[in-house]
Amino acid sequence: MEFGKAFGLACAFIVTMALAARLSYVRPTSRVLRSAPFVSRRGASAMATARSSRGWLRLSTRPNHSGLRYGIRSYVSRASISSSHQFDVDVDKIFCEGTPSSVGLHLVPKGDEEALAAAAGPILEFAKTCKFSGEAGQVCTLPGTQGNLGSVLYGVGDETDPMVMGSAPSKLPEDTAYVIKNKLTSAQATEAAIAWGLGSYKFSRMKSVEEKKEEKSPAGLVWPEGADRDKVKAIVEGMFLARDLINTPANFMGPEELEQEARNVASIHGAEINVISGSELVSDYPMIDAVGRASNRSPRLVDIRWGDKNAPKVTLVGKGVVFDTGGLDIKPASAMFPMKKDMGGAASILGLAHMLMCSNLNINLRVLLPIAENSISDNAFRPSDVLTSRSGITVEVGNTDAEGRLILADALSLGDEEIPEVMVDMATLTGAHRVALGWDLPGLFTNDDNLALELQKKGEEIGDPMWRLPLFKGYEPMLKSKVADTSSTGSKPLAGAITAALFLKKFVPKTIENGGAWIHIDFAGWTDSRPGRPEGGEAQGIQALYAYITERYE
Repeated sequence: MEFGKAFGLACAFIVTMALAARLSYVRPTSRVLRSAPFVSRRGASAMATARSSRGWLRLSTRPNHSGLRYGIRSYVSRASISSSHQFDVDVDKIFCEGTPSSVGLHLVPKGDEEALAAAAGPILEFAKTCKFSGEAGQVCTLPGTQGNLGSVLYGVGDETDPMVMGSAPSKLPEDTAYVIKNKLTSAQATEAAIAWGLGSYKFSRMKSVEEKKEEKSPAGLVWPEGADRDKVKAIVEGMFLARDLINTPANFMGPEELEQEARNVASIHGAEINVISGSELVSDYPMIDAVGRASNRSPRLVDIRWGDKNAPKVTLVGKGVVFDTGGLDIKPASAMFPMKKDMGGAASILGLAHMLMCSNLNINLRVLLPIAENSISDNAFRPSDVLTSRSGITVEVGNTDAEGRLILADALSLGDEEIPEVMVDMATLTGAHRVALGWDLPGLFTNDDNLALELQKKGEEIGDPMWRLPLFKGYEPMLKSKVADTSSTGSKPLAGAITAALFLKKFVPKTIENGGAWIHIDFAGWTDSRPGRPEGGEAQGIQALYAYITERYE
């Protein structure tokens, strides 16, 4: 009997402590970090000097709740993201200076007999025997006089795909640096280097050493003459960062880890960062809190500021749902499996922000990342709940699996209070977008017709396309609610991407009314293998946005 009492008391104590731990996770309301600038935001020479220094990293081990052990520790900072984030392919080692051992790479258009003859020289017949025609991505290795690798023919097809060089790193023999022998313009050299860099990406950090040994290393490229090296590195690093964050499993990329990645980016560029969580999040950003409160990994809002406060305001907002179960409107297993990518908007915005800050534009940049995990628990938000947003608009929850628009709405409201000149939000938001446009074509919504045309043009030019979808006012009645100011979802199972965009539009009234541009990108965040785009997480649209913003504010 005494033993039974003691055992019962022990069990009660354990349960009480567990509940206390569950209920006391509320973090400090906000944490502000003003990073000491590593380089002057406007000092190009200082940036160039900083970029030449080296950063060293090593793997450290730390336990986590999955039982696996993994982690990254950085030691020496430099003005490059790789000083605080370890890529599986070192961006600094993709490109090199020319050496006597560099192998010549001849770019040959499809069906161009003259170009083929000039490239192949005396062994033209050998190339023809290999049936080399210049088809995009086709490779023909030509032997040297000593039986070694003499040179390589690489097909560029009809020369219309800016990413055609993206297949070369994986197709060419490894452990070799290649030098392009064709005469290229500066723009062509930059384009080729970007495609090569993006095609060199891989994500293998979760594999064992034995498995990694079986993988082919990407081939290297001698810097093409005339290439804009700073631009190439900024884009490749930004894309690699976004891809890494999307590809990382959710047990390694929770709200805290995503926040830390944002802190790393802010620190590199001397930006100010403020993180809001706990009671302040509950009171000021109630919809972010509602979506994330069921998880024991607490929700938060990351707010980064960089640049001249008197410069034109550019605000970037990214959906950061680190994993989406669907909530109480739970997803089926097949739909839930890829949901580590549901923070693709936040990952892409961080990558874009890095590119823009590397470019030292004269802008007042603000980055807002609402971060949450949509989980299931006794305190999860419910379908039919009515939430009061930061803006004061009351929202009836139509479906808990439409959570991304809720956290975006509170973040957009915050950004809208400052009336930016340009407001961009990115989100892996709707399945309806993918039904309409597929995996590889982001949907573009905006109130600015000229901007839409310009963005689509930029995307086509650089191989990062997007397609405009309408903010059709005729569908606004589908968002009516009988008990609140608006429903979060449409009343019919049609036009889901459009009704989601119309919902978000309600939270940027000041920006639109004062002549600002609001851009909403609904994208998949994932791709099958294509030139320059290895299968996996993909920051679709940010190269086009980068091209547009840099041209507008240079």
